[in-house]
Amino acid sequence: MEIEIDGKMAHVPDGSTIMDAAQQVGAYIPHFCYHKKLSIAANCRMCLVQVEKAPKPLPACATPVTNGMKVFTHSELAVKAQQGVMEFLLINHPLDCPICDQGGECQLQDLAVGYGGSASRFQEGKRVVFHKDVGPLISMQEMARCIHCTRCVRFGQEIAGVMELGMANRNMHSEIMTFVGRSVDSELSGNMIDLCPVGALTSKPFRYAARSWELGRRKSISPHDSLGANLTVQVKNNVVMRVLPRENEDVNECWVSDKDRFSYEALSSPARLTKPMVRIDGSLREVAWNVALDYVTHALKDVVGTSGGEALAALASPHATLEELHLLQKLIRSLGSGNVDFRPRRRDFSTDGRLDGVPWLGLKLSEIKDLDAALVVGSFLRKDHPLFAQRLRQLAKKWGKVSLLALGADDPLINLHARMSVSPARLPLALAAVVKAAAQLKGEAVAAELASVEPCATSQAIARSLLDGERRAIFLGNAAEQHPQAAQLHALALELARLTGASCGFIGEAANSAGGYVAKALPTALNAHSMFAQPRQAYLLLGVEPELDCHDPQLAVSALKGARLVVVLTPFKDGAAGDYADVLLPTAPFTETSGSFVNSEGRLQSFTGVVRPLGDARPGWKVLRVLGNLLDLPGFDYDSSEQVRDEVAPGGEGFVQGLNNGLHSLAVSLPAPTEALQRVADVPIYAADPLARRAAALQKTADAMPPTARMNTQTLAAVGVGDGAAVRVRQGNGEVVLEARLDDTVPEACVRVAAAHVSTAALGEMFGAINVERA
Repeated sequence: MEIEIDGKMAHVPDGSTIMDAAQQVGAYIPHFCYHKKLSIAANCRMCLVQVEKAPKPLPACATPVTNGMKVFTHSELAVKAQQGVMEFLLINHPLDCPICDQGGECQLQDLAVGYGGSASRFQEGKRVVFHKDVGPLISMQEMARCIHCTRCVRFGQEIAGVMELGMANRNMHSEIMTFVGRSVDSELSGNMIDLCPVGALTSKPFRYAARSWELGRRKSISPHDSLGANLTVQVKNNVVMRVLPRENEDVNECWVSDKDRFSYEALSSPARLTKPMVRIDGSLREVAWNVALDYVTHALKDVVGTSGGEALAALASPHATLEELHLLQKLIRSLGSGNVDFRPRRRDFSTDGRLDGVPWLGLKLSEIKDLDAALVVGSFLRKDHPLFAQRLRQLAKKWGKVSLLALGADDPLINLHARMSVSPARLPLALAAVVKAAAQLKGEAVAAELASVEPCATSQAIARSLLDGERRAIFLGNAAEQHPQAAQLHALALELARLTGASCGFIGEAANSAGGYVAKALPTALNAHSMFAQPRQAYLLLGVEPELDCHDPQLAVSALKGARLVVVLTPFKDGAAGDYADVLLPTAPFTETSGSFVNSEGRLQSFTGVVRPLGDARPGWKVLRVLGNLLDLPGFDYDSSEQVRDEVAPGGEGFVQGLNNGLHSLAVSLPAPTEALQRVADVPIYAADPLARRAAALQKTADAMPPTARMNTQTLAAVGVGDGAAVRVRQGNGEVVLEARLDDTVPEACVRVAAAHVSTAALGEMFGAINVERA
């Protein structure tokens, strides 16, 4: 279509609106309710423009372009209409800009300068809207400012997938409110704050903390999930005050999850470790850096000298930077040990040595929107990967068939094509049924191991969806990687991908789930489970809290308590480390160090520190470099983190090489399913990493409630307890007392008990036999 806007010609696709065309030619049209990612509401009317031959001004956001149309965005008629709309918007506005948190970054304030009058003709009393409490993250204390653009309502429905806010009543009595006093609990809810064009929705943790013009803005990358969301970190007086999304259409679009947005509170937590601590006479005491490093150096030399390098083991967090992971494995290998790993929640390591490259997503994040079908295996999708789930949600709203093979029937808020909810023991069988259904539909023979598997109607529907389209993908989630038969699930997924022509990949648990492979922080001897099952004499822990982050915390803590030396590089001094650590070295979190993350699509993104390290904390890569120097190890002469990065990934930022999810010499071997009571351990969204666990506002949300023993109706009856009863849960050598909860989303003969929480840390493996009885 050809259109002329303010004398500039443009050609736009059929179906485009005047607003789309104006953005193409660079003409600004004022607006409030319009947003490029949301449906058109056309209810603020601020974007009225003059269209040749039209009898009245028309809204640019909702008027489709016709061929040869002439539009005037700043004509006398258009400006008069826009000024009239602004006068109506300001009639009931409280005009409390001096105390408004949105001051300085408010669209209404900005546009009122250009389109507002110097005085109001409205003399009557202004309306008052009562404030509302919607939870610990969003403040709705000044809802009288609301201009009813409904961006927050549409965001909930269309992006977050759940309508938590709505508009009640009519005309001047209209109000944005929750349903019957409920709170806003979506894991993406903070984006409503950014979308609000006035100060009606503001950030509760940031409220009255600073003015926008006082804040320095710095670029950074999220250290949480595997997407690597791009962030803008706002800083005042060397303190992180607020975190906002930085638009990157290929990664996080213009959204971030609440974990990315609010976890910065942990950076100023009283639990921050600001000085090195060494255990002296049974208690940890603060010492100078040179004393602590001297202690560690001599202790490591002593262990290696008396017992050999294999007496030493190192475990890192997958949230650590690429540079830290590289230097850790280099240090450990230089000391003669192959016991190094970055996958603390993994249990099955059968694929080690059989991988053809770096496990990754299998396609680019931006390509998800073009898929015809997708199957996600073993993931609590919404809570594990909020922004990834959002992309699948948009896919399912168009034409994509999204199927889910999971350990529970949690609502992903996605219009699913098919779903199967099974126990952990039956997950490989359920995936094998889909493989066999696909083979039968293609008329191919199946492996002898699958001969006894009988596909059900659901597995046939999933297989058919993967065979029908042109672009298909299979994604293995966190629970699939943490599963006791993770290698079998990988092999079955690859076989299904071969049969259907789909891509096969891993969503990835953490910021560097792919980066750890790039840095080669992988064992040549004992892996993350074996290093505790076969206790070592000395342990080096980087950013990991084994009592919360390991697949079997009971086993890990037992080994650590029996070790001669435990050195912990951590930003925090609280937690169980006080019981087993001999040395605590204060390392800087992501805002205080430079580094890199490799996200699940293999994109290497580097960032720099946005504030100075707190107290005597130091970047982890510097601490490891100095340790290497003090131990007289070769190859530890680095002046910057960029030098370390370029040693690992010579190309710098961009996509890393060698991405491949292939496996060789691993046969499919289906385990016999057990009928015993099994544990299903999810990792709650705000307990997944040390920063989220210490963010005060996140810990007040519904998602941060203490774990319970959740069972369906039949399992509760079999155990002989009612909803709300106290039960004793036993696993391995540990036991805890929890509240039993009725939850029919949990598969039969399963008990869902969350991991990564202090109240369940005494239990054993995330997936395994469990015993439950009345307390």
